[in-house]
Amino acid sequence: MGFELDYMARALDLAQHALAWCSPNPAVGAVLVQDGKVVGEGHTQPPGQAHAEVMALRAAGEAARGASLYVTLEPCSHYGRTPPCVDAIIAAGVVEVHTAMQDPSVWVNGAGIGALEAAGIRVIVGEQDEVARRLNEAYFKWVDTHLPFVSLKYAMTVDGKIATQTGSSFWITGPEARLSVAELRSQVDTIMVGIGTILADDPQLTARPEEFGLAMGRPVHQPIRVVLDSTLRLPVTARVVSGGLPGRTLVFTTDRASTPRFAELEAQGVEVQVVGQLDGRVNVREVLRVLGERQVISVVVECGGELAASLLRANAVDKLLAYIAPKIAGGATAPSPVGGNGVLQMVDALELRDPLWVPLGRDVLLTAYVDNEHARLDDSSATTIGTEAAAGVRP
Repeated sequence: MGFELDYMARALDLAQHALAWCSPNPAVGAVLVQDGKVVGEGHTQPPGQAHAEVMALRAAGEAARGASLYVTLEPCSHYGRTPPCVDAIIAAGVVEVHTAMQDPSVWVNGAGIGALEAAGIRVIVGEQDEVARRLNEAYFKWVDTHLPFVSLKYAMTVDGKIATQTGSSFWITGPEARLSVAELRSQVDTIMVGIGTILADDPQLTARPEEFGLAMGRPVHQPIRVVLDSTLRLPVTARVVSGGLPGRTLVFTTDRASTPRFAELEAQGVEVQVVGQLDGRVNVREVLRVLGERQVISVVVECGGELAASLLRANAVDKLLAYIAPKIAGGATAPSPVGGNGVLQMVDALELRDPLWVPLGRDVLLTAYVDNEHARLDDSSATTIGTEAAAGVRP
């Protein structure tokens, strides 16, 4: 049992390397084992290229015959951009497949397991299934709803401040937490901010783990930078526009936007898209729908308190990532992570589920999920986003 868990743990580690690179496909890792020895391994490549199982089979060659395969998600059995993985597994002579979980997507959903068993291959399902499920939680939401998985991320002091009363926010957390953020950015499709954050902090919104002395040892995926800007106030001098940064910038605005600014931003390579509005502000639900149609499956939002409150009111947040530093900023007017009107009674406070606390140097990361069926912060409009009064996002 211990060896089996080690092999699946290795497969899960490999799958981490595929996050975002393979989007909108699931991130999968695979390990082939022959006589207690790893003979091949791999992870999902970018869309249109080989899946994890095929990469492992190629690495193993003839050693795959008679081997056991450990894979983090049920092998596909359909023709998409690539042929079915089950066909390659059967042809290679693999005799046993351990899969962490069944793929719930409508085009697989047990068909891959069925095809392997029909070919006489023993299939074992369920090793580290919860870890595998969380690894691809964005993919599972997208295939079910056609909407991206949204994580709200912020850093705050232990007294709940994302900046001082003057707006100073560099640095709330230490290098370990900031490295965690850099790695997080490299594993998602999109980083989203409001225009208030751009105007206050002028962030880069890129993945830069090398700044903290820890190279990933592989190319770093850069997320799409998304800015919500209802009147197109984004300066052409902002670093997300003129900073020569890797990746690209996409701005969502409304028909209230300045027409001359369109040309200025597009001349700098920024894509500007007009979406619907409500009360003169960008409609977040339409933004998420457009991103889903573009096959964006994961979004991390780094923002001030008003945008965070708007997202939560819109039931648009799936997961919370709170980096908490052992510092006290104080100040009655210093901004907090979530603004809005809030609830009147503590019994009505939004309860997060499955909290996980992870130490990061002197700081701690709280990861938890939002129960959108019961989420309710106040009685304000639930679908408007456009401006934010406070920032606190570190570039």
